[in-house]
Amino acid sequence: MTAFVLVSGSYTGGWVWRETADRLRESGAEVHPVTLAGMGEDRHAAGPGTDLETHIEDLVQLIDQVDAPQVVMVGHDYGIHPVLGAADRRPERIARIVYLDAGLPRNGDAVLDLLPDPSVRERLLHRAEQSEDGRRIAPPSLDEPELWGSLAGLTEEARDRLVRLAAPQPLATLTQPLRLSGAVAGVPTSGILCTASGVSIDLLETLLRMGEPRLQALVDPRVGFFDLDTGHWPMLSVPGELAEVLLRAAAGEGHRLVAPERPGHLGPFLLEVPERPRERVGRVDLHLPDADGPRPAVVFVHGGPVPADAQPTPRDWPSFVGYGRYVAGLGAVGVTVDHRLHDVADYGRAAEDVAAAVELARADPRVDGDRVALWFFSGGGLLSAEWLSAPPPWLRCVAATYPVLAPMPNWGFADSRFSPAAAVSGAGDLPIVVTRVELEIAEIAGTIEEFLTAARDCKADVEVIDVPLGHHGFETIDHTEPAREAVERAVRSVLGHLGG
Repeated sequence: MTAFVLVSGSYTGGWVWRETADRLRESGAEVHPVTLAGMGEDRHAAGPGTDLETHIEDLVQLIDQVDAPQVVMVGHDYGIHPVLGAADRRPERIARIVYLDAGLPRNGDAVLDLLPDPSVRERLLHRAEQSEDGRRIAPPSLDEPELWGSLAGLTEEARDRLVRLAAPQPLATLTQPLRLSGAVAGVPTSGILCTASGVSIDLLETLLRMGEPRLQALVDPRVGFFDLDTGHWPMLSVPGELAEVLLRAAAGEGHRLVAPERPGHLGPFLLEVPERPRERVGRVDLHLPDADGPRPAVVFVHGGPVPADAQPTPRDWPSFVGYGRYVAGLGAVGVTVDHRLHDVADYGRAAEDVAAAVELARADPRVDGDRVALWFFSGGGLLSAEWLSAPPPWLRCVAATYPVLAPMPNWGFADSRFSPAAAVSGAGDLPIVVTRVELEIAEIAGTIEEFLTAARDCKADVEVIDVPLGHHGFETIDHTEPAREAVERAVRSVLGHLGG
């Protein structure tokens, strides 16, 4: 008989698991839905010392009381932090850890420090300051989806129930760092991905193919993955399906990730382009044409997040070297930049790097500062928002290739600063060239469609170039004639808008 310990996310308690727990018990499993100290129906027990360590100790005591020799620990959202802490102290009692639409916290990580949007973090801290004791965060309303996560799949009754039973979250549970000895690293794990939150097995495999080093630890026969086509609260939206997946996870089932022999982004560029002179200035490379007098420039903005220690860095990836050389061969200056988008919390810093690269290029005497295009790729697509919302007169075109054009729901962005879909209404008559691939990751394809719908509504000048049977990162993966034609067409279009 399998014993499950179910730990839910912020503002909730054991009540949230009721339907899923019933289904698990019907299968013969032993189930322990947990209400942590000061949470859920135990909200009045929160004291000045209620912190992450309190919740870890709650789970350690429960593990010690369970008769089953081993238990399956399920951590949803915030719940994965105390789950990992408790499993690290009782690794011999843990059969498996299940990450249910949860992050991958490491030793020293505090929940608030992992939030990608600083404004959300500040808002939560302010709420704690405004509480009666200064130690608890009031639960959000349904009008704050960046705090609840995706509510996709929830009925009106379930939404009302979630808010009605929500309890304040003790602040110290979110600010105290998680401390791990490393013992938990040997415990088998499973990941249940709620696709409406913006993550799926397909996305993980694409990132792995693109060489994302942080996913290498997940290429392990002890790690299995499952998709659930729902939002962040599957125990309320699809409790039966969740129970079935939990039983399969406990049995060691699940999709296994396989690392490619060579990261896709390090494959050769799909076009043969001759070498061009290249100058490096700080984070910026200039690919120079054979031309007299100032020439138009195309600034290529890579995607991400890209780990800070990644080698080679994006401006030396074959695709960006290829694009830079290609436009230089056609008479424009190709500009590539290593911006510092190392985490989803780094978009503000990356935006500053891109703006600095643009100014550096425009100030170069070989560049016509009044004829500049910005070309964004993948996760870098969000950086186009500020340029779309108020385009300067020298910006002649914005291009985006397999771009992310709206924040993923689980990224927790509270405003539209990095939402091109919201910003496009300010683009006016600025030409926009979007290249999309037929075999795009569903989560990213959804953001592109959201953007194109918004663009149609405001009558923005958008040209769409499709790549039949193309994949994300197709320039170094799909060496097909349609893929080559798509690159050539996109470059011709962008240069045409620059008057070159």
